[in-house]
Amino acid sequence: MNIMKKTFIIFAIVGGLITACTQKTELKNNNEMEQELVLTQEWDKVFPQSDKVNHRKVTFKTQYGLTLAADLYEPKNVNGKMAAIAVSGPFGATKEQSSGLYAIRMAERGFVTLAFDPSYTGESSGEPRRIASPDINTEDFMAAVDYLLKLENVNAEKIGIIGICGWGGIALNAAAADPRIKATVASTMYDMTRVSGNGYYDSEDKEESRYAARETLAKQRLADPTAMAGGVIDPLPADAPQFVKDYYDYYKTERGYHKRSGNSNDGWRVIGTQAYANARFLYYINEIRSAVLVMHGEKAHSRYFGEAAYKYMMEGKADGYNFVGKPNPVPENKQLLIIHGASHCDLYDGGKGDFIPFDKLETFFREHLK
Repeated sequence: MNIMKKTFIIFAIVGGLITACTQKTELKNNNEMEQELVLTQEWDKVFPQSDKVNHRKVTFKTQYGLTLAADLYEPKNVNGKMAAIAVSGPFGATKEQSSGLYAIRMAERGFVTLAFDPSYTGESSGEPRRIASPDINTEDFMAAVDYLLKLENVNAEKIGIIGICGWGGIALNAAAADPRIKATVASTMYDMTRVSGNGYYDSEDKEESRYAARETLAKQRLADPTAMAGGVIDPLPADAPQFVKDYYDYYKTERGYHKRSGNSNDGWRVIGTQAYANARFLYYINEIRSAVLVMHGEKAHSRYFGEAAYKYMMEGKADGYNFVGKPNPVPENKQLLIIHGASHCDLYDGGKGDFIPFDKLETFFREHLK
């Protein structure tokens, strides 16, 4: 399989089409350009509403000047200031899918939760569409924390985040950067910089492979920078690996399909995640002092990402990490949870075995957001 095909497969699995949201731009008196998003108001999630929570659409801005769209879930019949959790992922998905499910379930358990569309995707702003970078996406999480801190019913000392799939790695990166985040869950995580630069299982972790991929992407920038890499492969080949079949079963069927989801449709731009292929993040996760729970399925093809990240976070060294740091200064509040029998996508929505341990997540956040 040549480099272009391997690059396509990586981006096709984790990438996604984001339908352009309707935007209008107004010139403010201070000469700032602020995008006002027109958001879908009807319930269009892949999961049902809950009579235990209030829901409303909200927006907030990042330090890059982008406006992000989000769903705010607030528990009913709860008084006073509450703990709050920002949620995003998987990479290439939207808030109407897995992140929204996590958010609504945690709101049912008494947390204020915010599921948001990352920059350049879903209903959030950003042109051109369907692009990403480690720094912008890390800022997305920190901007979500900014928003939660300003809510009157949120306790500013009780802020947590949940990142799913590719956003699990981004969540760890945000936790390393932002001490306002007191507790982090990385669920079925990908290290997007590692897989983009090294291939799956580090099979392309050599200079020659990376150089060939860089040459291909450099040529693509001039030939057609708007070309799409494709979402989850469709039709599904009979000989597709099981994890690709699992992606298809979630993103391409009524179980998880959504019209604004990249992974459900046409995918990222071919060059849309070029920055991830030439960067490494998670460098400082061994210095995270706040609580972290890394949660992965026993049968997940991506399990090695979570286990390596946890090992590096605890010890300052691990397979797949070319750098060596010091052991974590606060190891006692870090956990690795391997869920028996679960695959990667089982932690998107529970799969057929109700695999997402929401009771465990509640206990973790109650203990560390107190």
